[in-house]
Amino acid sequence: MPPVDARDEPVADGAHADLIVLRPQGLYCPAGDFYIDPWRPVDRAVITHAHADHARPGHGHYLCSAEGAGLLRARLGEVSLQTLSWGEPLHWQGVRLSLHPAGHVLGSAQVRVEDRGQVWVASGDYFSTGSGERNPTCSAFEPLRCHCFITESTFGLPVYRWRPQAEVLADINDWWQRNATAGRTSLLMAYSLGKAQRLLAGVDASIGQVLVHGAVEPLNEVYRAAGVALAPCLHAAQATSRDMMSRALVIAPPAVHGSAWARRFGDFSDAFASGWMQLRGARRRQGVDRGFVLSDHADWPGLQAAIRATGAERIIVTHGYEAVLVRWLREQGLQAGSFRTEFGDDDGDAAVQSSSSM
Repeated sequence: MPPVDARDEPVADGAHADLIVLRPQGLYCPAGDFYIDPWRPVDRAVITHAHADHARPGHGHYLCSAEGAGLLRARLGEVSLQTLSWGEPLHWQGVRLSLHPAGHVLGSAQVRVEDRGQVWVASGDYFSTGSGERNPTCSAFEPLRCHCFITESTFGLPVYRWRPQAEVLADINDWWQRNATAGRTSLLMAYSLGKAQRLLAGVDASIGQVLVHGAVEPLNEVYRAAGVALAPCLHAAQATSRDMMSRALVIAPPAVHGSAWARRFGDFSDAFASGWMQLRGARRRQGVDRGFVLSDHADWPGLQAAIRATGAERIIVTHGYEAVLVRWLREQGLQAGSFRTEFGDDDGDAAVQSSSSM
């Protein structure tokens, strides 16, 4: 890996003793001179996954999981990219670095850093539930034993508890079937990377034609190339008849809501698939007919289970409901604090920015 400018100093007093610290550019490993998902350009970036708030352009050199390389290239184009297989160690400047599945989207990784007997793990975004379900479109989340765990908290409130995904997909198929019977298009909005493919892996394509937005299909191709089975679908522009569209399920990013692109389908029912749909107010603000609670992030029991499985005595919480999770962790007798980060919701569609500091 090429050298990085290490002249910057850690932002917090005593941070030099920590394996990962917070700098203006992002999460930084002083011993290895690399950043994890930096939000400002740096020489060396370890990328947990290809969502736009974690994988940004402009870095000199990128490192990601082998499973995630296709998506990273699809998002960023030709970049200087090195990959690691799951669990494959990379020794750099005395630091042992390895990547392990996070279960969030294809290739999403946790970053394990080991130096001088200390092990830290930066989770990135991860999918973990109290029931132990997994995301069927990528490698399952792998709990890692460590001394310090840096965890996301996108849905870090007790109200966020995911129903079994089979039940949610059954509800989606039922909604689609009812619309198709009535001759009405079903417009299902979901993030183009990750959520769209998870829906395509679970919907019943015998109901009608599946159409996808132009932002979705290139990412579908990467998933299929990785061996992930998705429902057959057509680019929405290939819809050639009103009869086809009247029974179709159209999967598109949330940005199409209220657009001329959506109005082309005439009479349609719209819905949004997201963990945010757990709250009725969120559905009302989206202004859609239906809200389906389907998330690629850990729910409240999943966060608790994942943290316990690490055995870590120190937890650093990032982006989401940090204060609630930090308070719960301290009640469990753990050393807990938070980092202020510039990560947002998936694909940047609904920004959630941290406001606390360690």
